[in-house]
Amino acid sequence: MTAVTTALAAAALSTGPVAGPAGADTAAETAPGTAAGPAGADTAAETAPGTAAETAPGTAAGTAAGTAAGTVTDTAAAAADVVAVDFAQRTGPVHGGATGMLYGLSDPGVPGDPLIAGARPRTVAQKAPDGDQHPNGDALKIADGFFAAGGEEIVVYMQDVYSKWPYENLGIDDYLAKVDAMVRKVVAERPRDKDRFVWVPFNEPDGIWYQNWSTMKQKFFADWKAVVERIRSIDPGARIVGPNEARYNPGRLRDFLTWARDTACGGRSCLPDIMAWHELSHGSLAAYRGHYADYRQMERDLGIGPLPINIDEYGNRRDMSVPGQMIQWIAMFEDTKVDADMAFWTYAGNLSDHAVRTRQANGAWWLLKWYADLTGQTVKVTPPRPDVPDTVQALAAVDPSVRRGTVLVGGGAAPVRLDVSGLDPAVFGRQVDVVVSRTTWTGYEGDATQPPVVAATRTTLHDGTLRVDLPGGDVMAAYRVTIVPSSGGAPAADAPWSVSVEAESATLTSAQAYDQDTTADPQLYATSGKRDVGSMNTARSAVTFPVTVPRDGRYRLGIFQGANKAPGRHALFVDGKLDRIVQYSADLGWTYRGRTDVEVELTAGMHELSLRTSTDGTTPLPGSDVTLDRFDLTEITGPERAAYPADEARLSGGAGVVREGRGPAVTLGGTARATFFAAVSEDGYYDLTFSYKAARAGDLDVRVDGRQIAGVRATRPGEAASRARVYLPAGVSVVEVGGPAGLRLRGLTTVRAEEADAAAHRIEAEQAQLAGTARVVTVPATSGSNASGGAYVGDLGNGAGNTLTLTRPAGFGPGEYVLVAHYANADRNTGHPYNTDVISRFLDITETGGATTRGVFRHDYAWDNFWSQATPLTLTTPSGALVLGNATAYAPNLDRLELARLVLEVDNRAT
Repeated sequence: MTAVTTALAAAALSTGPVAGPAGADTAAETAPGTAAGPAGADTAAETAPGTAAETAPGTAAGTAAGTAAGTVTDTAAAAADVVAVDFAQRTGPVHGGATGMLYGLSDPGVPGDPLIAGARPRTVAQKAPDGDQHPNGDALKIADGFFAAGGEEIVVYMQDVYSKWPYENLGIDDYLAKVDAMVRKVVAERPRDKDRFVWVPFNEPDGIWYQNWSTMKQKFFADWKAVVERIRSIDPGARIVGPNEARYNPGRLRDFLTWARDTACGGRSCLPDIMAWHELSHGSLAAYRGHYADYRQMERDLGIGPLPINIDEYGNRRDMSVPGQMIQWIAMFEDTKVDADMAFWTYAGNLSDHAVRTRQANGAWWLLKWYADLTGQTVKVTPPRPDVPDTVQALAAVDPSVRRGTVLVGGGAAPVRLDVSGLDPAVFGRQVDVVVSRTTWTGYEGDATQPPVVAATRTTLHDGTLRVDLPGGDVMAAYRVTIVPSSGGAPAADAPWSVSVEAESATLTSAQAYDQDTTADPQLYATSGKRDVGSMNTARSAVTFPVTVPRDGRYRLGIFQGANKAPGRHALFVDGKLDRIVQYSADLGWTYRGRTDVEVELTAGMHELSLRTSTDGTTPLPGSDVTLDRFDLTEITGPERAAYPADEARLSGGAGVVREGRGPAVTLGGTARATFFAAVSEDGYYDLTFSYKAARAGDLDVRVDGRQIAGVRATRPGEAASRARVYLPAGVSVVEVGGPAGLRLRGLTTVRAEEADAAAHRIEAEQAQLAGTARVVTVPATSGSNASGGAYVGDLGNGAGNTLTLTRPAGFGPGEYVLVAHYANADRNTGHPYNTDVISRFLDITETGGATTRGVFRHDYAWDNFWSQATPLTLTTPSGALVLGNATAYAPNLDRLELARLVLEVDNRAT
């Protein structure tokens, strides 16, 4: 076999697990350790635990020397887990159903449409229309955005019409009246696509209403029949999902299916149209395939089916947001070609813990996106231990139409060897390009831009075989390996030098390391290395560690932290001198991890970095009792840049891929489109450059998040490039490209154009014209708030006259704009036993003499914690002021505003 080895420095990977006790199971986390405040307390910053240790045990981290993550050698990795991938054995069309989610969407625009489109869940499970179980997530309200993003079915949790958990039992007649109302509403409001709403009559009946099967079985059968008949009396074609039990119960299920097969409900069998149960334990990773096989045999025994299956709740808290965990679930559900929805453990509207803020992605979102990118047929994959939790797992697919094979793999601690066979020369030729990208855990609220290419090579196949060696050490990582026929220049790695240090391995002063053993308790939130550092509750608390960097230059320090429902601050010292104050955003809790990035200038060699709760060892900084988990130090090699070659594009409208002398290209013309998901780390202007070969002159149809970028044009036949300088919000944007017949699109690059940000108009909200109850709030000195200028505007909205008016500056005439509002919104319901019932707020932006646009602002954990949120505006008047408010409800607090033209310039002679 041809060997392709990726050599990644062990120093740049996370350390292994350390066992410890289970932690809190509340939405408002207590800090790791003892003497915590009350579970679920809704205070801005709960009492941190533990007695401060002057110097906690544990050695200082060794010199953290890293290497460029992305070299290719001919040496195979030792002691590897071997995964066999046989591209000659096809196992069926890619189903793509494993990344659905329960309450993954909360309101229109939350999460951002680009994140939904990128992950492209086939199904989502949401509450009944007008349901009281949660304040948002209504199936009807999120439907348009979900379907527009490529979704197929909305699974309606009908009992979520009730307010209590477990559901209050007011009798079947009360429930039937509610069933009647919700089904009629869907039929009335969605007559053209009502078939895309599927109905779950009972959720977890084995735990709610019908626990005792020996005494309640007949009652369940009668109630099932009554509810299904009521649904079908209103919509005869309605599809039913069930029985939707909390676990796989073969005895109960056989009884139910036998009865349902032989009983009529509304003129048809009482059998559900879609089979559903939940897999919500760590053990499901071992047991699911057995459950699936047993169920399919039960169908054969009973002479029914095979029915489509939706495992409409799966996974644990520790799995969500972690690529190395999610790959295990995705692989087994894709293997069995079922739909599956991730569980709802935290709050609605964040793609089951895969969305950062509103439209940014974390590390595991990229795995969901890679999975959604798969086309063609899946192929046989044999991992070393297919039914052992927390071991390496994989799935793979081949699409001959674009001549591409893809392997997604991860989840193990050991190095991995992919033994690839069956690479048909008619598809792949004799020489292939192999590209390895890596995504790893970035925290729940830590954003991740395009995953780096950590290794790449061009190699000759022998008998259709290939060996790819991947490093071990990072159990939280997943890899994408793409194999395509060679064309153009040889591929190359682009990962910068980076190193990671676990906080618990550093020297701790007046702080303490705590166990976060997610193997013992999978309902804990994920933690790098399964330990973190807390009790940062004295003026002398510090975490100090050495690093050795290869060159003079700028480095980005990524700090994995948990700020408990309040923003906070630490002092960063470099070589014993204060470098800067680090500002932390509020998080959901001490272990619902975010990540804060700061830049430092370092000379080549060893340095000591220290995060401290005080600048002087005497006075703690506001909000400094923050947990620390891991530190990533990454070299900055220039302005932020990302390349999206043709193989990164999703194709539609008849677009294809050709591989020629200059490399792969997407063929456009007519309705053909190439769609890229471009990610950027901060709000601002970026140069989007489209490289292509044109058969003739003609316009390119370029759209960013659905907004047309006019003027992009191939001016002549031949190789060329066009550049558009466009304002992009932090996070993921959908860039769609069409073109004249014969145009071959080679790819898209994005480059930060920070100097252009001066063209945007900025104003502090408190400097704008206020009316009604809207008032300026001065931030107290005791707050760790990130409010710029020390003040913000509160009490906006909840009446038509309670407004803020932004005067448009000269030169900001009619056209396409982006309004970025730095906002705070900590509105929520209380009382649910484990979900955090967050509430979005809305801001109506009215152009005087023009139209009103509504912006949505999701919960951000604290009233003085400001995030940016972009709202697209189309202005039609020469100078009409922008009036911000909300006549019917409170708007978010506002800190500052930025108004920017969407496009500054277009250059069709770019090189």
